[in-house]
Amino acid sequence: MNNLAIEIYADGAVVTDMIAAKKQGVVTGFTTNPTLMKRAGITDYMNFAQEVLHEVGDLPISFEVFADDFPTMKLEAEKISKLGDNVFVKIPITNTKGESSIPLIKALSEENIAVNVTAILTIEQVSNVLSVLNAGTQSIISVFAGRVADTGVDPIFLMKESVKLVSEKENAKLLWASTREVLNIVQANDLGVDIITVTSDILNKLKMLGMDAEQLSLDTVIGFNQDIKDLGFSIL
Repeated sequence: MNNLAIEIYADGAVVTDMIAAKKQGVVTGFTTNPTLMKRAGITDYMNFAQEVLHEVGDLPISFEVFADDFPTMKLEAEKISKLGDNVFVKIPITNTKGESSIPLIKALSEENIAVNVTAILTIEQVSNVLSVLNAGTQSIISVFAGRVADTGVDPIFLMKESVKLVSEKENAKLLWASTREVLNIVQANDLGVDIITVTSDILNKLKMLGMDAEQLSLDTVIGFNQDIKDLGFSIL
């Protein structure tokens, strides 16, 4: 891990997992989203946010707006941003009608509200966001590389071009989102991506980073053998 320049953020909404991630000493920030909150059974947004902020301290953390109309999104964003100086407000690149969030992103950035623009999957979207960001306001551009890969398309070109664009904008950072495997961390690091988000499952696999293949092969066979013993029966 010491040779990686990329920042690793934990992606989740289970507070105990977030505490464990922080204790590992590898994570430098956190992200959440409505889907993760639903899975975690969160029933009170603001209480959840306050609890998380108490546990993660001053590490950067992103909380997403819930509204689908831009006036309400703006009010929510302003409320969320007041939770702490380390808070980024996640704004989806469009609403459910496909209407662009660019005007809202511009307005929030001009209010010095740190935004994390999410659900980005194209170079055009990256460029459009960067064009309206206030250079004096911190911002994160979250490109969903994993979702691009899910369509059968290699996201490397998209991320490489995004690195070029984002590097030209002061106080903006590029985030590799929807990470699928440990390899993505290495890929993102090699490309010069600023941040990558990882789930607890991937975070727990980081100990395998750089592991010797022969040892991993042996460990795999040992694991199979233990499962065979647990089954408690034989073929012959």
